[in-house]
Parts: sequence; C-alpha cells; structure tokens
Amino acid sequence: MTKQIKFNIKDRFIKELPADPILENSRRQVLKACFSYVEPKKTAKPELLHVSDEMLTNLGLSEADSHSEHFLNVFTGNTVLENTKPYAMCYGGHQFGNWAGQLGDGRAINLFEIEHDNKSWVLQLKGAGETPYSRSGDGLAVLRSSVREYLCSEAMYHLGVPTTRALSIAITGDNVLRDMLYDGNSAYEKGAVVSRISPSFLRFGSYEIFSSRQDVESLKTLVDYTIKHHFSRLGAPSKETYIQFFAEVSQRTLEMIIHWQRVGFVHGVMNTDNMSILGLTIDYGPYGWLEDFSYGWTPNTTDIQHKRYRYGNQPNMGLWNLYQLANALYPLIEDAEPLETVLNQYKTDFDVESLKMMRSKLGLENEDELDKLLIQDLEDNLQLSETDMTIFFRNLSRFNKENPSEGLKIVADAFYVPTEISDKIRQEWNEWFQRYAKRLQNETLSDADRRIQMNTINPKYVLRNYMSQLAIDDADKGDYRLIDELYQLLKQPYTEQPKYEKWFAKRPDWAKHKAGCSMLSCSS
Repeated sequence: MTKQIKFNIKDRFIKELPADPILENSRRQVLKACFSYVEPKKTAKPELLHVSDEMLTNLGLSEADSHSEHFLNVFTGNTVLENTKPYAMCYGGHQFGNWAGQLGDGRAINLFEIEHDNKSWVLQLKGAGETPYSRSGDGLAVLRSSVREYLCSEAMYHLGVPTTRALSIAITGDNVLRDMLYDGNSAYEKGAVVSRISPSFLRFGSYEIFSSRQDVESLKTLVDYTIKHHFSRLGAPSKETYIQFFAEVSQRTLEMIIHWQRVGFVHGVMNTDNMSILGLTIDYGPYGWLEDFSYGWTPNTTDIQHKRYRYGNQPNMGLWNLYQLANALYPLIEDAEPLETVLNQYKTDFDVESLKMMRSKLGLENEDELDKLLIQDLEDNLQLSETDMTIFFRNLSRFNKENPSEGLKIVADAFYVPTEISDKIRQEWNEWFQRYAKRLQNETLSDADRRIQMNTINPKYVLRNYMSQLAIDDADKGDYRLIDELYQLLKQPYTEQPKYEKWFAKRPDWAKHKAGCSMLSCSS
C-alpha cells in the first residue's frame, strides 16, 4: 500500500465564505460567492521534476513523503485528499488599466488549507484544468511557464522579496496547445503543473468584483474574513479597522515594490487581479530582471507599445492599483478622506523608502542632503550605455574610496559593449566616482565592512531569463539537472559560490532577442 501523506487540514476559506451553489464546471458568471467547487483534471502520465526541500519542511512533510506515489498524485491533480474539497476563487480585475469584469482562477485550483508550526498555508495547483472562470482557456499550463514560476518564486524568497512559494513541479504527460507569442503560431507543448503555496491567494480583484456588482454584503463578509485571519491584530471589524486594513495593505504593497526595484525585478503584468492583498509577489508570468539598466524596459510583449508595466513605472502602478482597491472598499467606509490620506502617504513613503534603499545599495549608512542628486546622476550614467544592473552594483562593492580613478575599471564587466564607453561617457563616470569617493569619506565603515554590507543588499545571482530558458530547453529533452542546479544556486543569491561563477555573467548575445529570454507573453 502506497504511503499516505498527512496534513493538519484547516479549510477556513470554504467553511467561512459563501460558495457558488452551482456545482457544474461550466463557464459562467458566479454571483454572491467567493469560490466554486471544482476538481482537478486527471493527468495522463505525471512525473515529478523537482520538489522544494524547504517547502516540504514548512508544510511538515519529509523527503520520503515527496517520493511517494500519493504525493505525486495529490500534487498533479490525480488524487483528491480525503476530506478536502478543491475550489477555484472568484475575483475580477483591472487589466492594463481597464475593468475586465469577472476573471477568477482560470487555471488554478486550490486543493486545501493546512496549519503547521502555527503557520497557515493554502496549497494550490496551477495548470490543473478548467474551472468556471477559465473563459476561453483550457485551464492548463505548459512546461516553460511552469519552470519559470517554480524557480522564480523560490528565488525571490531567498532574495528577501515578499512572495508566494512553490512546492513542486511536474510534467503531466499531456500535450497542450499554446500560441507562445500571440502571433497566430500555435504549437503543442508539454503540459505541466506547479504546486503553489501561500498564506492566502486573495488579491485586490477579490474585493473589486463584489464592489463592482454593488454586493456590499459579500464584500463585507470577505473583508471581515481577511482581517480576522490575516490582519487579526487590527481588532474587530469597524470603519476604523477597515481604514487601518487598507493602510497596512498599502504599506505592504510599497515594501514589496521597493524590493522589486532593489533587485531589478520587473513583474510584467501588474493588473489588480495579480496584486496580493498580503503584499506578496504573485502570478509569475512575463517577468524579467533588468539586465540593461533601463527604466523603460518591460518583459511583456503585450505591453511593448504603451509600457504601462515598465520597470520605472512599477511604483506608480502599485499606487494606481491601490486607488482601485480604495474604490472597492469605499462602500464599507463611506468616507473618501481617510482613504486619500493613505494613498498620499504611499507617495511620501515611496520617496523616503526608495532613497533609503538606494543608499543601502551604495553602502551609505548616514544621510546626506546631496545623496538624492548623487543617486540621480548615477542612474543617468547607468543609462549612457547598455549596463548590467546586477553586475554593476555587485562589483561596485569593491570600490576603494582612496582610489576613485579605478572606479570605471572595477565596474567594467557590467558594460555590454565596452566600445560604447566614449571619452565623454568615461568623463561622466570618473566625475561621479570622485563624488562617490568623497561621499564615502563621511561614512564610518571601512571599505572592507562596506563591501560586506553592500553584498547583503546587491545580489550576485538572479534568475535571468536566459538561465530559465536553458533549464526549459533541457527539461524539454528530459534532462532536469539544470532545474536543480539553478534551484540550489538561487538559494544563496548573495553568497559568492565560486562553483557557480559561470552564472555571474552578462546576458549572452544569443539571448538578446530570443523568445523566452527577451520576449514573453502572459502565457509564458
């Protein structure tokens, strides 16, 4: 008899919130309900490719559990755990600035909630089949998008970025038809399933859907539930509690985006249905890391024309999305002023926190009124030629304030085309390094201590798109070793790790315009 995995099941979401009374799995508008019951689609020949050892521990499972047939079947959708009822969540959202109405879990199915070591987790499958919210989609996922999601959610956690997590990735044995770049060239790809883990998958759109339908009763039920289980320190529901709830969501959202900016992460599709109410990075689709430091870069092919979700606009988009959440919560508060106060505080706090974050990237512990100008000029210089953000800031830690003329040589590896560094650009950089050296004279840290400090802020290794693509290409051929190598590498992104030095490198030329490395769609 196969070993049965056991969990401390605590299905609060489905016990305390209104369910869709229709059990038929058909596309439809779901009213006055937070979720619909639905079972995952059985897969043809599932095979586990990788399991996160950390998440196994977090969930109270052992490595032996992960090797069991029962684990494989539960986390690929072939077995529904006893006494559990899988479900898909109902939510709406603003997509690229426009209200899209009902969206919901179109290719995600929540299996159950558990509690372990006084922490609560929702376990979810992405790519497990159709739900009432699938619209015209098939509810499935492919290998490439699943590898990207699995590796990135774990990589982000170790970078110190608030994020959902991933437990496992498996191929299903089924083929899935996809138009990778939305250009009419559909092809069959290997199907896959990722098990995603989070304290909650509630997002801004979960509240917007009820407000848009003037269903204040369901809105209040969901907000009260959210506060009770995720913001309990705010106390019993009241107008004041709702305002404090919004303020904390705003603060968490800002903190998350500051971390994105710090490590050069671009989400790619910051729609309100992709914004976690807990301030976690959620829904890894067409994301990417800045290679060339450019405020205008977006990894999303759908966004190429308007670049709404470009790197430099992410803080503004966080604020725009919070405006939509404020509008959704307004029926419970019926007073715009406190909501506007919170939104204005976001703007103030962003300026303060962004400056603090950039100081930390430069190894500056003290404050100086000229720091803002020093940082602005640095950012201008970084855009004078194609400059790798990760390599630049990591190597900058080796800067010696007693020898500023060596500054350009220290960061030279960050330049993609060294011949672009004209005499004028060289002069701009040398002047900046002189100012940086002078500024460092006001700091108490030695150069050695500053380097240690900077190397805890500026990662050496990030999940560049070409790295994911190499792992995807190998996995497509049945070789999963690179998935594990990248998983192990990205567990310690701030550590030197000499055996992985090959990954501390600029994007190769072949990857500059390759699909999957520079061009990604929402199905990526």
